[in-house]
Amino acid sequence: MSRTLAVGTYSEEADAALAETFDPVRLAAIADLASLDETTRAGIEGVAYKGGGKPFGPAEMDLLPKLGLIANFGVGYDAIDTGAAQERGIAVTNTPDVLNDDVADFAIALWLMQRRGTDMAGRWLRDGRWASEGPPPLAHTASGGRAGVLGLGRIGHEIADRLAAFKMDVHYYARSEKETPGWTFHPDPVDLAASVDVLFVALKGGPETAGFVTREMIEAVGPGGCLVNIARGNTVDEEALIAALRDGRLGGAGLDVFVGEPEVDLRLLALPNAVLQPHHATSTHECRAAMGRVQRDNIRAFLDGRPLPTRVA
Repeated sequence: MSRTLAVGTYSEEADAALAETFDPVRLAAIADLASLDETTRAGIEGVAYKGGGKPFGPAEMDLLPKLGLIANFGVGYDAIDTGAAQERGIAVTNTPDVLNDDVADFAIALWLMQRRGTDMAGRWLRDGRWASEGPPPLAHTASGGRAGVLGLGRIGHEIADRLAAFKMDVHYYARSEKETPGWTFHPDPVDLAASVDVLFVALKGGPETAGFVTREMIEAVGPGGCLVNIARGNTVDEEALIAALRDGRLGGAGLDVFVGEPEVDLRLLALPNAVLQPHHATSTHECRAAMGRVQRDNIRAFLDGRPLPTRVA
C-alpha cells in the first residue's frame, strides 16, 4: 500500500518521477479525496500537492489520519491551512528559490510588453493592419525611469536586480529596510507608488496581503504609470484596478494573476492597456522540473525521518 498521495496534474516527466520514487495514489483534485476508500486513506502519510489554488483545509486533513506532510508544488502555499496543519502535527513544505529567475524574468517581460506595446503590435501585424494601415501607434520608453518593488523577498530582489540593468532608479517597500546596492526604501507603500513609473507587486500570498494594493496605491502610480502583478490576484483591489485602467487614472497593467482565476473578469479582457497572461510565470520545462525535484526531496526526507529541506510550517 502506498504511503503517499499525489494531487493535481503533473507534467509527464514529473509524473514519471513520482511514480518511480513513491508509486503514489493519484487524485486529479483534492475535492476527490473522499472518493478514496478508507483503507487507502488510512495509509497515506505524505501528500504531493499541486492543487491549483484549491483549499487544503482541516476537513481534507482529517480524511487522512496518518498524514504528516503536505509537500506543496510551488512557492506560494496560501491554499494550505497551515494553522490546521500545525494543530494536527502536519508539516508543510514548498519549492522556493528554483523559480525566482523565471518569475522575475516574466515580471520584466510583462512590463516591457505593456510599455512597448508589443502585445498590441503583434496583433496589429497578424491582423494585416501593418500592410493596410501602416505602423501601429507609438508606445513608451521603458528604460531609465523609476521602478518600485512592493515586497523585497527572493523574487522581488531578483526583479530589482534586473531593473537596475535597465538603468532604472529602484525603490522598494518591505516590512523593514533591507541591505541593498543603494535602492531607496519607502516605509509607506502609497508613497512608494507615488514615487515610481512602474510598480511591481511581489508580495507573499495569503490573508495578510489580500487587498494590500488599494485604490489609493493604484491611483498613486498614475495615468503615466504601469502596475505589474506576479504575486496573487487578491493582493490587488481588482475592482479599483479595472476602474483606474478604464478611466485612464492608471496608464497600464501587466497581469499574470487574477481574482477567481482561471476565470478572468471580462472587463479586463476588453482593456487595451492591460497585458494579460494565464498565471504561467513558472511555466518553463526547467523551472517545473526543478520544482518537482524539491517537492520529491521533501517527501523522501519525511519518509526517511530526516529534516525537511524547505519546511514552511
